[in-house]
Amino acid sequence: MPLSALVNIVLAVLLSAWSGFFTMDFLLSGIYTWPRSSRVVTLTGAVVILVYEFIYKEHQTRHAAITGTAPLRVVVYTCMIPYALGTMALLVLLNPG
Repeated sequence: MPLSALVNIVLAVLLSAWSGFFTMDFLLSGIYTWPRSSRVVTLTGAVVILVYEFIYKEHQTRHAAITGTAPLRVVVYTCMIPYALGTMALLVLLNPG
């Protein structure tokens, strides 16, 4: 796997986990003000666009032949699962026992 793909994947995992953590924090806080709501909507939109442009399309055009994995599978492993783990991390921190 090329170094640029590895960097993209590592950044995507970190960004997805952080985004899931932040979004779940917003949902559970109960403070639904316009500034906080707009930040979550902007963050979610930015993550979706970045995942599509830099993970899905990049893997589809350049790395699928090298790695042999489907682009959607890469998105699931590098973005959707870390997003869910970020949300679960917040839930675990809120309920330690």
